Amino acid sequence: MSRIITVVTPVYDGGAKYLREAYESVKDERQRLPRGWELQWLVQEDGTTGRPLLAIPEEPWISTGMASKGGAGATRTLALSRATGEMVRALDADDVILPGGLARDIAALESHPEMGWCISAGLDLLPDGSTMAGPYDPPEGRLTYETLLAAYDDDRFPVISTHLTARTALLLAVGAWPAIPAWEAIAAVLCCAAVSDGWMISAPGGIYRKHPGQMTSQPSYAEVADQDELRTIVRAQATALRGTGWRWP
Repeated sequence: MSRIITVVTPVYDGGAKYLREAYESVKDERQRLPRGWELQWLVQEDGTTGRPLLAIPEEPWISTGMASKGGAGATRTLALSRATGEMVRALDADDVILPGGLARDIAALESHPEMGWCISAGLDLLPDGSTMAGPYDPPEGRLTYETLLAAYDDDRFPVISTHLTARTALLLAVGAWPAIPAWEAIAAVLCCAAVSDGWMISAPGGIYRKHPGQMTSQPSYAEVADQDELRTIVRAQATALRGTGWRWP
C-alpha cells in the first residue's frame, strides 16, 4: 500500500498568476518521490469564485476546494479536511518546489522518526530573475524550540515557514495554521517546535518568489493587523503549548 505526502496550497482570486508554475513543480515532484510514495495536492481558494482554480487541470491526485474568505491560515487548515497523507508540506501559490525537495523532506522524517517536522532552506527569487539564499539559514541538523524562539524574539526568524513539512498528526494536534490575518505560517512552525524538535535541510527545497503582486508586498498587508499584537499572540500560543509539558509523539 502506497504512502502519501500531501501538499497544501492556498490561493485567492487574483493571486493565481504563478499557480501554473507551482503545479508544474508539484507534478514534477510526483516522479521523484521514493518508491512506495504518492503525492496529493490540495489547492484551496480563499473565497468562492472558483476562478483561481481554473489555472490547474483536473487530475486524480489534485483536490480543489473553496470557502468564504478567512485568510491564508484558515484556508490552509480547512484544506486539511481532505488530506490523506501522513505528512503535509506547505506551498504558496506563487512559489515552486525545487527538484527532489519532497523526497528530501520524506528522507529527513524517515531518518528521524522521533521528530515531527522538518523544513528546507529556500532561495528568494528576485524580480530580475536572480536568486539569493536566506540571510539567516541555519546549518543542516536539529532545530529546537529554544533556538527558533530566540531568533523570533530577535526578529531574525531563520527559516522560510512556508517550507514546513510536518507529520499530519502533529500538525492537527497543534491546531494547524491559526486563523490570524498574518504570520500564520511562522505560528505553525513555532507550535510544532514547541512540542517536537525538527530537522533543518540545508539543500534548498523551494523558491520563494518576491514580486510586486505578492500579498506580503502590498501596502495594505501592513494594515491587516497591529504588528505588536501579531508578535504577541504568535509567541503566546507557542509558549502556552510548550508550558503544557506535552511532547510529540
